[in-house]
Amino acid sequence: MSLITASNMSLSHGGKIVLRNVDLTIERGEIVTIVGPNGSGKSTLLRGLIGALRPSTGLITRKKDLKIGYVPQKLEINAALPLTVRRFLDLPNRVTQANAIAALQTAGVADHADAQMANLSGGQFQRVLLARALLIKPDVLILDEATQGLDQPGSAAFYRQIEAVRQDLNCAVIMVSHDLHVVMAASDRVLCLNGHICCQGAPDIV
Repeated sequence: MSLITASNMSLSHGGKIVLRNVDLTIERGEIVTIVGPNGSGKSTLLRGLIGALRPSTGLITRKKDLKIGYVPQKLEINAALPLTVRRFLDLPNRVTQANAIAALQTAGVADHADAQMANLSGGQFQRVLLARALLIKPDVLILDEATQGLDQPGSAAFYRQIEAVRQDLNCAVIMVSHDLHVVMAASDRVLCLNGHICCQGAPDIV
């Protein structure tokens, strides 16, 4: 069974239809990247897929008890607040030491458990956000332009880590990205949006 299936789905925002007639399946173990210009409906599609936005028309079905991990573009943390990486993973709910270390290891930052969040580099910070998303061992991992602000080597290293996560958890990965060179290397499938799905397929075809 597919993890997520959308059939003739339309999504609205502020009373206006943003995406029309979306037919889409998300399968376990695949990396899908969503690309498109600003205002094309990328974030709206993510919200529809995870259930934060109900379809205006059409249907969306999700596998029973589907677990979704989410890595945002950025997260503002008060630099004056003394907050270690390990303590951050306890927010809002405490996690066991074993689970925290396992998530940090999978995200590639196990040696930063005692570091202050305010002292992390951009790449380290995003990996900690990734670790937090991995605590639930998600079926679907969603990254909303998670490498924005990172340089090209930092972005490439982050996406290599995502590939390792996919291999480790056998989860589906859905990414919104403007890094087209990374898309070509990191994705199994690319969706091009502009108010609807203009095209989709393997990166070398799209």
